[in-house]
Parts: sequence; C-alpha cells; structure tokens
Amino acid sequence: MENKGKTLIVIGGGAAGFFCAVNAAKNNPTLNVIITEKSSKLLSKVKVSGGGRCNVTHHCFGIEELIKKYPRGQHFLKKAFHHFNTAHTIQWFEERGITLKAEADGRMFPQSNTSQTIIDCLLKEANKYNVEIIMNADVKQISKVNFVFQLQLAGGRHLLADYVCVACGGFSKPEHFQWLQQLGHSFESAVPSLFTFNMPGNSITALMGVSVEQAIVKITGTKLLQEGPVLITHWGLSGPAVLKLSAYAARELAQEGYNFSILINWLPQYNEQTLKTKWQLLRNQLATQAIGSKNPFHLAARLWQYFLQQAAIPVETRWSAITAKQQNKLIQTLVAQSFEVKGKTTFKEEFVTCGGIKLSEINASTMQSRIVSNLFFAGEIMDVDGITGGFNFQHAWTSGWIAAKAIAEVL
Repeated sequence: MENKGKTLIVIGGGAAGFFCAVNAAKNNPTLNVIITEKSSKLLSKVKVSGGGRCNVTHHCFGIEELIKKYPRGQHFLKKAFHHFNTAHTIQWFEERGITLKAEADGRMFPQSNTSQTIIDCLLKEANKYNVEIIMNADVKQISKVNFVFQLQLAGGRHLLADYVCVACGGFSKPEHFQWLQQLGHSFESAVPSLFTFNMPGNSITALMGVSVEQAIVKITGTKLLQEGPVLITHWGLSGPAVLKLSAYAARELAQEGYNFSILINWLPQYNEQTLKTKWQLLRNQLATQAIGSKNPFHLAARLWQYFLQQAAIPVETRWSAITAKQQNKLIQTLVAQSFEVKGKTTFKEEFVTCGGIKLSEINASTMQSRIVSNLFFAGEIMDVDGITGGFNFQHAWTSGWIAAKAIAEVL
C-alpha cells in the first residue's frame, strides 16, 4: 500500500469498524487506513443479522424516541445521534445505490432482502478508498510512545499507528479488557442482553408456537415490565416483550443468576378489578354457553383451554355455572399469572452484551478517549446496547461515522 502519511488502525472487521475505516479513508485521502480482524471472517454479524437479510436500522427518526430503545447509553447517544442518526444511515446507503425498506414492525432491510448487499457495499467502499485489511490479526496489547501507538499481535507481529479506533465488539469476560485497562480505561462488566426465559418443566411449554399479540410481562418485586407480543416456546417464553425486558433488566437478572419470577397479564386492556366488572356482563351474555367453546378475549383456542385447566374449570361448564372460586382463579390467571424462570437462552444471532468501556471516558461528539489522545471507540465495545430491531447496528454506524469524521479532521 502506498504510504500517504499518517496511519489509522481500526481494530475489528465488523459493522462499526468498517464504517469508521471507509468513512475516514473517504474523508481524508492522505490517511493510511488499516482494518485488523482477529478471525478469518469479515462482517460476520452483518451476514447473519435479521435471518440473513441484515436489519440495518429502525424506522425511528426522533432522537428522543430513538434513545428510549437503548437500555444503556441514552444520555451519551442523545449527543451522538445529533451528528449521525437513522436518516443519515438511510441516506448514506442510498448514495451508494442501496435502498432500505421498512417493515410493519419498523425494522429496515435492504430492498434486496439479503445481507450480502450491505457486505458488498462496505467491501466496495474499502476497496475504493484503499483500506488495507489484515485477517487473523488478534491484537494482544497496545502501547503509546511519543504519540505513536504500537499494536502487538498474536504471533509476535507489530503494527504502528498514529490513530487507533477500537471496534472489536463486546467482550464477555473481564480479562478480555486487560489490554484496554493497561491504557488507563475501565469498563462495566459484561453480562448478556436479549435472551429468552427458560421455564423447564412448566406445563405452558406444551403450547409451543402459540403467541399472544399483546401481553405485559413484569419481573416480580420490581418496576421492570414490557408490553408487546409474547411467544410460547418449547423451553419457555420469547417474543418482543420478553426480549426487551431481558435487555432492560440485564444487570438485575444476571445478579439473580437468571432465577426469578415473572407476572404476565395476558389481557393488558384489563386489570383484576376491571376484568371482574366485565365478567358479570359476560356471565349474563354467555350464560348457557360452554366456556370451553366460547372465548370472548380472542385468545388462541389452545391457550384458552390451558387457562381453563389452570383454574380447574372443565371445558363443558356453562358460563353461568362457574363457581366464585373458579372465576377468581381464572381472572387472576388471565391478568396476573405467575411463572418461575430458571435460566436463559441466547436469542438467535442477535446476541449482544450489556457492558463495555465506561461512557464517562469517551467523548460522545468525537468517540475519542478522554484518557488517551488519538484513541477512539466504535460499536459494542462501549457500554451501549439496544433492544432487538436494528438499534445495535444504528449505534455501530453512528459511532463509526463520528470517529471517522473526528480522525479525518484532526489531520
């Protein structure tokens, strides 16, 4: 590679790393830009995201609304999104011939419906602006002497750089942060986010595949709750409400060792009192009908029969013949059913970590370290994480772009 001047090394060949590298190279043609990737694969999360279609971002344009989708990092992102947000992401890809489309749930994908479109675009940009890519380059240590960074790679190789952007994704173990701690940085310990709830042996798992469009899931003894679709699986509960709750409660649930209890309101338009009032009307209207065949709440038939079982009500019982005890039990099951959760399961390929480099040590307007000059961060290595739906990629694009702009302008 032609030596043009100062060198930027981006550690990590994922979404944030590539976005930083290609934008820095474009913004400043005098800069040598190198991406180091510790594995033999580039953009692996981009490839598998959204079932292989790549959930690039989310159709959410107001910054106040957008930051609510991040359990950690809202204050930091409020500043960052003023520099680069959803509208900028859509425009950036559009300028390179890629149209993004929004689906009913707000997730945005390339029109082509394949993640390869995004991968090809980023690789093309890297090639266009002469970004060098070094594979199987695992950075073990960074030191800084006389304004120059020295990166020590596994196997004894060394690289020199004037600027470094750390974009290597999240770490699950404290020891993985050691090389950044040696530079003076500290971190919030990493715990999983975005996971499903395991309920081994619970009878509801026999209904796997059944879903409810709206339910409220609450962690007992806390104020933590989420409303949205819930899916019953062969191991427990999943669906958007559960995944969002796992993200917002990531630290609390880790402390509990993933053994906790939840309450579910399967009919969020009611509470116990309002459902009791409604029940009197239903008893009168449906008096002679068998409760098993007449479900007034538009719940899946199998789920309704499961609720009747829980309240010990035979399906042939007429509405008018339900005892007070049965009625109270059924009402409580519908609006406040309790479950014991014992463990978690990583949700598909959307695994993210909650934790990372402390945000107080990073400037949100430049992504530069407040501790080491010319050291930058992008993506999941920071203590920022979003719920599922394209929000983690949006943070990757935002932080990568801001770091690139700051580095290119320093020169």
